Amino acid sequence: MKSNQIEVTQKRIEKQPHVHTAAWNSVLKARMKGRPTTLDYISQIFENFIEFHGDRNYRDDEAIVAGMAMLGDMPITVIGHQKGRDVHENVKRNFGMPHPEGYRKALRLMKQAEKFNRPILCFIDTPGAFCGLGAEERGQGEAIARNLIEMAQLKVPVVSIIIGEGGSGGALALGIANKVFMLENAIYSVLSPEGFASILWKDSSRSAEAATLMKITARDLIDFKIIDGLIPEIETDETEAIDLIQTAQAMKTLLLETFSALMSLTSEELINERASKYRNIGL
Repeated sequence: MKSNQIEVTQKRIEKQPHVHTAAWNSVLKARMKGRPTTLDYISQIFENFIEFHGDRNYRDDEAIVAGMAMLGDMPITVIGHQKGRDVHENVKRNFGMPHPEGYRKALRLMKQAEKFNRPILCFIDTPGAFCGLGAEERGQGEAIARNLIEMAQLKVPVVSIIIGEGGSGGALALGIANKVFMLENAIYSVLSPEGFASILWKDSSRSAEAATLMKITARDLIDFKIIDGLIPEIETDETEAIDLIQTAQAMKTLLLETFSALMSLTSEELINERASKYRNIGL
């Protein structure tokens, strides 16, 4: 039996013609251990970050960090998924998979930003919203849907950056923005390549092939006008890990330019621009 299982697995591996495609390489890099997190970018880009906690309803969800900071001379609200840097923190942060109270915390901070006319930046890095029993009982679907509705109508500029994985509604709940950018090797999709392969072919070993077909890379999504731009990842020479300082500096420059342009628009223009962006996807 054991010999047969090894043989079957070997045949599945041999069937994968796309293992080394750019799309699958992006998937591997987006999930790479040690990839910079939301808190890493916050520490490099902003000054005087003050974190807020709790949804004022149930509890604080550490899979989402949110607070106020200074981007140059501009006060800004920053919200993002947080996976963690090691096993201990991954467990604490639930591997970046928020519960409904995480999304309600994010929305609370967004509405506060709107009240005080602060622009909003969202960092996206999640395989998806947590789908456990407790999360469903507390209204996971409703919390995500509420964020989509409210973000579409915010009267302040909203920018989202996908820094790692952007998975399903769990990512989209922080992704309804005037401008959406992606790091070069980030991914953004309705489900994981493994899930796609399991559903379509009943064979998760074809996930590399699925990644290519799904068009989930930054370059693919620019062509579809789902995102507005790609941020190059500056890698270290030896490990192919991201050079945090240089990449964060490029990101900061882009954010200063983008928010400067968006802050010149009226509330009505911001809402209309956001609506037009999403209505034109797929045309």
